[in-house]
Amino acid sequence: MALPVSPTKIIGVGLNYRAHALEMGKPLPEEPLLFLKPPSALIPPGAAIVRPPGYARVDYEGELAIVIGKRARRVARERALDFVRGFTCLNDVTVRDLQKKDVQYTRAKGFDTFCPVGPRVAEGLDPAKLAIETRLNGEVRQRSTTADLIFDVPTLVWFISHVMTLEEGDLISTGTPPGVGNLTPGDRVEIEIEGIGILDNPVIAPPEGE
Repeated sequence: MALPVSPTKIIGVGLNYRAHALEMGKPLPEEPLLFLKPPSALIPPGAAIVRPPGYARVDYEGELAIVIGKRARRVARERALDFVRGFTCLNDVTVRDLQKKDVQYTRAKGFDTFCPVGPRVAEGLDPAKLAIETRLNGEVRQRSTTADLIFDVPTLVWFISHVMTLEEGDLISTGTPPGVGNLTPGDRVEIEIEGIGILDNPVIAPPEGE
């Protein structure tokens, strides 16, 4: 399956579900915590997440991703949704060991294959209360709704557009609910969001010689 998006950048938002912040033992942020994932990390549904060896925790993070529909710079919050084309599922794969070691997130979240996206861009959805579920080998590990977001979709588009210009096709990944956990080769992870569908990816070890 082909990628449904071709972003110039992928902006992640950390600790944006109330219950996940509690799970991680972190205080609720006063403003959105932003980081970037490289477009080289993108893979489509069905493609394999390559788990780098030597790390204790390489976590799945099921997330709702905003797909920007037109160039957005310093937009008003009340007009933010006018700049949104639609929404898709995203797995913000993270080496937890490196996130703790490095403090900033670039290396932990930037490996090739660490950004599965799909299966489609759904238009016309109300992002205020969408059900989101992550399953590992068929077992439910994350279940929540976007009503638990600390900063909602219009707030994120408004806030980020005052930091950097958003281009058509750019992705904003809105954060993950509680229940994150480790991936191992042979696993299959599914992220399902109401009105969008299922993002399904297997997990493999690096090919021999890599």
